[in-house]
Amino acid sequence: MRLALLACLGLWAGTTLVLADRRWFARVPLHRRLRAYAAGDPSAGADRALLSPESVRDVVAPLARDVGERIARLLGVHDDTAMRLSRVHADGDIGAFRVRQVGWMTACTAIAALSVAALRAPALVAAAAVIAAPAVAFLVVEQRLATASARWQRRIFLELPVVAEQLAMLLSAGYSLASALTRLSTRGSGACASDLRRVVGRVRQGLSEVDALREWAAVAGVPALDRLVPVLELNRATGDLGRLVSEEARAIRRDVQRELVQTMERRAQQVWIPVTVATLVPGVVFLAIPFIEALRLFSS
Repeated sequence: MRLALLACLGLWAGTTLVLADRRWFARVPLHRRLRAYAAGDPSAGADRALLSPESVRDVVAPLARDVGERIARLLGVHDDTAMRLSRVHADGDIGAFRVRQVGWMTACTAIAALSVAALRAPALVAAAAVIAAPAVAFLVVEQRLATASARWQRRIFLELPVVAEQLAMLLSAGYSLASALTRLSTRGSGACASDLRRVVGRVRQGLSEVDALREWAAVAGVPALDRLVPVLELNRATGDLGRLVSEEARAIRRDVQRELVQTMERRAQQVWIPVTVATLVPGVVFLAIPFIEALRLFSS
């Protein structure tokens, strides 16, 4: 009876949350329909139902963020999650990320508990499975974000020489720094172009070009970009900025070539590993046979 009562309460709460978001079921009041045409932010001060998905998200997000940060520190993850989300241009903020992470942890914990109960595993195995399942789910989501962040940094590092050379050509042709950044952001389609569109947007919001570029360098976390931004800061102090940017572009390209040569050398060395193993094992066998035979002969 208690289980049936809890199931009915859960079904009622879930049905209420689902139907509250359907326009054909919950008619939107007149003042909420007219708020979209009012001056200012239409979503500012919007009233929400008590059991709407938005209100539940607003309540759960701060708790999930705090719990997620504590679990991350407990598991040894100390990177700034908000910075990485901003780096990869994620749709949601850190609250939405932590809510999704806690949701995966809860689902994995429930699946592990049901599997242990169905298999009738020993108590020690059951406890280990229930404890390990949410930790693995948490680390998998964190690893996906870390992989996306590292991949984005790699794309910026590889695209930066070309972008710097194009920027140097535009500056040498008479473009200002702001117009050159705008042209690169509108004509490009890579990672640097996406970041430059955000830089141009920040400039339009009132930030100076130097501050917007510093913000981009802080978010990207690429050493080559950290060296390029101080050169661009000389925009108002020098009249030959195009030449300086071109020299920095050549330096970045040399860094890319140096890393490419290192990768080629490392892979060339890795090629010899299976060859060495393939030749070492038969050689050991051929040496072991006469050695064992000699030991048997002398011992007899």
